Amino acid sequence: MKKAVGEQELAVLRYVAEHGPATVGEVAERFGEAQGLARSTILTVMERLRNKGHLTRRKVDGIYQYSSMVPASELLAGVVGDFVQRSLAGSLSPFVNYLAEAEDVSEEELQQLQDVVARLKSRKQQKE
Repeated sequence: MKKAVGEQELAVLRYVAEHGPATVGEVAERFGEAQGLARSTILTVMERLRNKGHLTRRKVDGIYQYSSMVPASELLAGVVGDFVQRSLAGSLSPFVNYLAEAEDVSEEELQQLQDVVARLKSRKQQKE
């Protein structure tokens, strides 16, 4: 089982999942600088993520390239699942209530929500 990640680790992991494979230098230049993170900090975070089982690395032309173990979409789904389990005790109701009160839901996001509800209904009907 993979170990949980902190906020800074998640930001780096998400960047690598979306832009990888990437070297420490590339992540430091393209992501870290904008966040005020030194190359050494990026290296430490990426190695921590590798040791936790979230990143892999392989040597290409003498330089390590890091890759996420899962695609970005799967990574975020896992983060949301962990949040629901740890912070909401497994209940989706607080999350659903939050979405119902959100004022900045775009038309695209609304359509995605409607698609999710349709898939959930279809799955439930198949089980019955």
